[in-house]
Amino acid sequence: MSDKIEVYHNPRCRKSREALAYLRERNIEPEVIEYLKKMPTAEEIKKVLAKLDMPVEKLIRKEERVFKEKYKGKDFTTEEWIEIMRENPKLIQRPIIMNRKKAVIGRPAENIDQIISE
Repeated sequence: MSDKIEVYHNPRCRKSREALAYLRERNIEPEVIEYLKKMPTAEEIKKVLAKLDMPVEKLIRKEERVFKEKYKGKDFTTEEWIEIMRENPKLIQRPIIMNRKKAVIGRPAENIDQIISE
């Protein structure tokens, strides 16, 4: 496969580590983006959302404490949610696996097949 694969990765997350291992077992060495260390820009988040083809609210981890304490039950615009994710990158679903055209949430790891089989 010639498409570059990128992974929004949190090394402390078991599912994220599993997704990375899943790719490597298939001899794919992705570009790893540790989004908690290098926060994505608003434009990068918009590109991820476009590749995922999902509304911004589905990219939010609603089980996180910061979500429950500050954002649960409140309505925000797409732009506001993007800024909230930039301020609180733990709220971004993980892992996100992307190629040039498409992205998937890598839970379960088999979702990754949609990216690597293109």
